[in-house]
Amino acid sequence: MSSNLIVQKFGGTSVGTLEKIQNVARRVKKSRDAGKDVLVVVSAMAGETDKLLAMARELSERPERREIDLLLSSGERISSALLSIALQSLGCPAVALTGRQMGLVTDNIHTRARIKSINADRALDILKRNHVVVCAGFQGINENGDVTTLGRGGSDTSAVALAVALKADRCEIYTDVRGVYTADPRIVPNARKLNMVSFEEMLEMASLGAKVLQIRCVEFANNFNMPLVVRSTFDEEDEGTLVCQENPDMEQPVVSGVMSDKDQSKITIKGVPDQPGIAAKIFNALAEASISVDMIIQNVSAEGHTDISFTLPTTNLQEAMPIMQDKGKEVHAESVSSDSDISKISVVGAGMRSHAGVAARIFSALSNAGINMMMISTSEIRVSCIIDKKGTEQAVRALHDEFKLDQEPQRVSETPTGA
Repeated sequence: MSSNLIVQKFGGTSVGTLEKIQNVARRVKKSRDAGKDVLVVVSAMAGETDKLLAMARELSERPERREIDLLLSSGERISSALLSIALQSLGCPAVALTGRQMGLVTDNIHTRARIKSINADRALDILKRNHVVVCAGFQGINENGDVTTLGRGGSDTSAVALAVALKADRCEIYTDVRGVYTADPRIVPNARKLNMVSFEEMLEMASLGAKVLQIRCVEFANNFNMPLVVRSTFDEEDEGTLVCQENPDMEQPVVSGVMSDKDQSKITIKGVPDQPGIAAKIFNALAEASISVDMIIQNVSAEGHTDISFTLPTTNLQEAMPIMQDKGKEVHAESVSSDSDISKISVVGAGMRSHAGVAARIFSALSNAGINMMMISTSEIRVSCIIDKKGTEQAVRALHDEFKLDQEPQRVSETPTGA
């Protein structure tokens, strides 16, 4: 496909009502009238996925994932069909396609499937006929012919994958915010919108609680150098935030943003025998269940035993605890416990590479705010801390103030800082 093609993805809040769907249809038609070929990817209407999940859980505490996928995929099918109808009513020819009809093939892991391949021939034929393609996001089909879903935020991943497969010029992600901010504006009213963010920074932000983009979507875009634009559905004048490969002219502030994630829980396994292979047994059991963990801490051994703590998304806690309780008995641990009253606070910035003392400033700011850190994790461009959940907003504001993120950044000096 030529670079005249753009992929536009609209989230649940953008298609939450029939009036909003009509607004999206007008915006899509405007792009097409400007001479662009357009493929649209839509999420389910706001609240629809939660409503469907709630119904399933009224019938069963642990419904089978295969049936959950079939159930949840209906949300995106509804919104894609409605948007196609809205476009047609405006005189804009459009065809709605499910993930299966789009040719999006995934692996067999239900509710957290990964894309294996895309056969976009049907979409290309439709686009060549000067029609808009409206694709149901978040879903695909596995080799057994079963419907699969890509996990929360999976429509972002669908959009970027289709943009790559069709060699689109760019992928535009439309949402209810104007772009990527230095912090959640609901927590920090003076948070500043970023005009440009590198893929590397956005990967960290997405993994650390920035809800504007799903991490797998950013991974896809980074791997194939597909520019992303995060824009508001409701503000046509604002150009949003460009997410792209870093270049020499890109601003590199010491810190780009402060993220928070309350969807975190901690599991602690106490009194584990301090022997080779014990940790492997514990974490292999989680890996086999496709449960990802984040921070891991093992205490210094005392009298041949140690404690292991790790964090994971709260959404996976109910599934992880029975596995850990069984594994705890197997390795003769004293106890297995969980704590959901925690959150993760993270500071991200490409400029951390060339500036010493960032971690010290973070710890001092949190200390001055009376906030205790339970766990710490770092990378080249990120520092994350686990804290008590009730201090989340205060911590974010303290760190945002510490690094003066409401102000336009100064260029990072290339002068080495030393150890």
